Amino acid sequence: MIVGTAGHIDHGKTALVKALTGVDADRLKEEKARGITIDLGYAYSDLGDGRQLGFVDVPGHERFVHNMLAGATGIDAALLVVSAAEGIKPQTVEHLQILDLLGIDRGIVALTKADLANDDQQLERMAEIETLLATTSLRGAEIVPVSAVTGQGIDELKEKLLVLGESGKGASGFARLAVDRCFVLSGAGVVVTGTVHAGEIRVDDRLLLTPSGIEARVRSLHAQNRAAAVGRAGERCALNLAGPRLSKEAIKRGDWVVSPELHAPTDRIDVRLSLLASEAQPLKHWSPVHVHLGSAHVMGRVALLEGEKLAPGDTALAQIVLDEKVGALSGDRVILRDPSATRTMAGAAIIDPFGPPRNRRAERRLAELAALAVDDGEVLPRLLRLESGFVDVGRFGLARNLRPAEVETLVEAAGGQALEGFGFLAETLEAARTDIVETLKAFHETKADAPGLQAERLRVTLKRRWPASVFKVLLDREIRAKTVVVDGAFLRLPGHSLKLGSRDEALWNKIAADMTRDRFKPPRVRDFAQAYGATEVDTRRLLQRLSKLGRVVEVAPDHFFLRPVVAEMVAIVNGFDHEFSAAEFRDKLDNGRKLAIQILEFFDRHGMTIRRGDLRRAVPQKAGQYGPPPTASEPARSG
Repeated sequence: MIVGTAGHIDHGKTALVKALTGVDADRLKEEKARGITIDLGYAYSDLGDGRQLGFVDVPGHERFVHNMLAGATGIDAALLVVSAAEGIKPQTVEHLQILDLLGIDRGIVALTKADLANDDQQLERMAEIETLLATTSLRGAEIVPVSAVTGQGIDELKEKLLVLGESGKGASGFARLAVDRCFVLSGAGVVVTGTVHAGEIRVDDRLLLTPSGIEARVRSLHAQNRAAAVGRAGERCALNLAGPRLSKEAIKRGDWVVSPELHAPTDRIDVRLSLLASEAQPLKHWSPVHVHLGSAHVMGRVALLEGEKLAPGDTALAQIVLDEKVGALSGDRVILRDPSATRTMAGAAIIDPFGPPRNRRAERRLAELAALAVDDGEVLPRLLRLESGFVDVGRFGLARNLRPAEVETLVEAAGGQALEGFGFLAETLEAARTDIVETLKAFHETKADAPGLQAERLRVTLKRRWPASVFKVLLDREIRAKTVVVDGAFLRLPGHSLKLGSRDEALWNKIAADMTRDRFKPPRVRDFAQAYGATEVDTRRLLQRLSKLGRVVEVAPDHFFLRPVVAEMVAIVNGFDHEFSAAEFRDKLDNGRKLAIQILEFFDRHGMTIRRGDLRRAVPQKAGQYGPPPTASEPARSG
């Protein structure tokens, strides 16, 4: 477990940590010279039961609150320090506000410098502290008078710290560590330190830095200041990293070291935002703020989603738009400070780390955020019943650091079914099937002479407009179930077949016979029209309809071949074991040089042959393929 100190400058935080651990957490020369903590300090101690307790000693000066926040977001419990001689001071209040906004509800108050106050003064201070804590997450926390000089209360404080228990950070999920320091160690190389927020990190793990995406391998690690093979959630770790692009300059405080599955930098986070009651003015839409998330500190703006202003003490949905990308997950806590970074203004819990850039205030989006904001056990049941009708399993799992199998189990527990990356309720799947079938049925009834609907036309015609990726999953399900049949570029019901009019049917039978007889040199559109007393327009329209069905292929303008014949010609091309000329191909077909060149140019356009000068070579095709299904005419080129 990690305990973080909090409190006003010169109230004895560092001295108390030294009394508890024997370690002076002030490590910088400037800190020694000035006698104050400027940056984060760390100390570790075995407090008597074999467990190693880590302490993060934070600065108390108002100028260094940004450093305090970098350490506070990784702690499990708070050690709030108040001087018995001075009592509650401005940074006592601000640090307590930060702990409250971060949701830290485990902690102890150390009434330091107890040797400088008599019993009555101590009781007065304790009463003041209890009143201050009463409306915060640390209400009811025990207050222990201590003195780092005389040793008073130190042993009692150690015992009470042990009672706080283990870290509450998630041991499951993929690994993520918030970087708060980076340095180069002679003989080892780049070392980063931070708190493991989730999962486990092991020696030889291959991880990524977020947001940069730089790859890193763990050469060795220390957990809670001891050499170890694994660092677990809730432990402070030092990782010795190696990688081809890795350098001290490439890493900064605020980066995350994560499993590759968690690398998803974001610059828009949707949150439940709480404005401190102590604020003098409402928070306006699009206000600039300093944003503290994990150990990161970036600038951003607050886009309110429920109105144009947020009153002091109120809570509302908002999107924080960041100036640069960061690593973030659902449940992470965010602290906001004013544009001049002189005071803490608000805190937020992340609902969705991947907020949309558009329609963020849409009714459908607000309903989705309301569902995401409930207790974990109710999130998926609510999401599955929203108007959208589905849950993106991958996105949901990424946002919550859940493995795909875990999300699928949760979807099933919510009464749903996971299908190719999306979750649906059974009734939603049945409604989608009915919608698809009824839409195709209505189309067939009104246009019996049409082969069916193309996929995109079907999608936009349905009663419910599904995103294209979701619709594909639903459609594939119906195709596998043979509820829907794929016919060339069209979709139809199993019982439907294209019905040509009697005149078109008679004309096609004659044309098909001619195309079969003269399969390598069939007549052109005008020839069929003249031979059978039809107009060129009607003949062309008929053959183009049959082309869409995949029965014929328009190799050159107004020159159609039966589809099996095109496959036969592809086989002839593939039969050449050398680069061949147009003349060699013509001789195989015995159909004339001009037509042979037109066929070869069609093959060139569709990637079945490659031309080099006067010669060509075949490009092997998958079985049954000779190129994309020709759905429209292409202009022929002279050869």
